[in-house]
Amino acid sequence: MIHHLLLTWVLFHISDGSWPYNLNIRVKSGSPGIIPCQYEVKHKANRKYWCQGSVWSSCSVLAYANETRNQFSITDYPAQSVFTVEWQNLQPSDSGCYWCAVEISGTGILDAGYYVYLTVQSDPDASVMSSSVSAHEGDDVRVQCFYTSGYQNDFKHWCRYKDQRCFTKKKTDTSQNSSVQISDDGESSFTVLMTGLTLSDSGWYFCSVGDLQVHVHLIVTKPEPKALSSIAKTPSSASGTDLMNKEHFCLSKN
Repeated sequence: MIHHLLLTWVLFHISDGSWPYNLNIRVKSGSPGIIPCQYEVKHKANRKYWCQGSVWSSCSVLAYANETRNQFSITDYPAQSVFTVEWQNLQPSDSGCYWCAVEISGTGILDAGYYVYLTVQSDPDASVMSSSVSAHEGDDVRVQCFYTSGYQNDFKHWCRYKDQRCFTKKKTDTSQNSSVQISDDGESSFTVLMTGLTLSDSGWYFCSVGDLQVHVHLIVTKPEPKALSSIAKTPSSASGTDLMNKEHFCLSKN
């Protein structure tokens, strides 16, 4: 049940690479999509839900974790402290304020969460070719993030949910062996290059353009073992040759 809900609010300010808790996400109308909702490790066993409304205390629950309802499918991943919200066919009329929330039981105990503003557009101001990319451990991966002309002069970032860190244009270490580099063409897209991937680089990220975000799920797997060549011998008199990631009101975003 929703009692009075409490949001630990952090000022939305990403120009210096800080983490934005209140997200402003552009969504393509009529297309499937998915976003992650992060929560604290101590809430792994708590019930998660997706809620809609401008004011937290009166928002309407659309779906709970591990169920599909009101065109949203919610899946909880306790090992990652993340639940995902997935949809198939949102329309511009679905634009508005939604809340990633965790139910906290107990009399007088407030629920926890944060808001996400979804803007559904036929041609989103920010987008990616695919919301999921895969690569092998040790390989490199590129993600191209697109933006419209109105965002050419805005800051561009690549942010990681796991440690709530954002990377700017300069080359920055992301783990012991991998790095991130961002290059912006200044017209319609910027490209994120992650090199020397490790298994720990797997997880949720987002491209950030100004105050807009687009989510990307990166999956890093071990390379497939190389198959051993078969050994063939040709009968002969000679020997043969051997040959795998606090505000109570949602602010409208335009």
